[in-house]
Amino acid sequence: MLEMKNLSCGYGAFQALGNLSLTLRPGTITGLLGANGAGKSSTLMCLAGHVALQGGQVLFEGEDISNAPPHERVRRGLAISPEGRRLFKDLSVYDNLQVGGLVRPAAEFARNRDHVLSLFPRLGERLHSLAGNLSGGEQQMLAIGRALMTQPKLIMIDELSLGLMPKVIDLCYKALLQLRRDGMTILLVEQNTERALSVADDVCVLESGRAVWQGNAKTAATDPALTSAYLGLH
Repeated sequence: MLEMKNLSCGYGAFQALGNLSLTLRPGTITGLLGANGAGKSSTLMCLAGHVALQGGQVLFEGEDISNAPPHERVRRGLAISPEGRRLFKDLSVYDNLQVGGLVRPAAEFARNRDHVLSLFPRLGERLHSLAGNLSGGEQQMLAIGRALMTQPKLIMIDELSLGLMPKVIDLCYKALLQLRRDGMTILLVEQNTERALSVADDVCVLESGRAVWQGNAKTAATDPALTSAYLGLH
């Protein structure tokens, strides 16, 4: 679905990520794990076209999108739910979903909205509330929902569970599993390492902008040296 070849990116002269090669298999969840500052969010923002590419290539469905602008990547099927959610807080839930759906034909809006509301029924109850008045969990649902309105083939979700109550985290992960069952490819950045390992098919662990481990999530979860040294598990 997506392939990174020696991908490097950063901000000005600063390199946040160096020479990452990683392949995302269609219909799977890949966990991008590591400590704060490891380069996880920069990777996602680079793939979305918002952080400068410093080297390497990004291939999406076999086509080079390394220099494609963000809106073109969205049209091709690559969406992001960013860290911090970045909602339009003065707009309603409905309007935020509309903004997400602008890249699709208007005739598809109702179907895509209904899909989002089936995953997150709580949003249906708050459809005309301002996004800024939602709880943190509701805002996270809306951020994911807005990304889904683009009808992505691959969705990138940055810090899914950060600051959320366990019940809300459960709802978000339930939605993730449903999306995978529906054939969507997911790239997940998550501080809750145990939760990410419980759903991921593949894992890439970053440290200081470099990949230090890649492979099967079940293998990662049972490797004591890896979990202790890089994932904060004991």
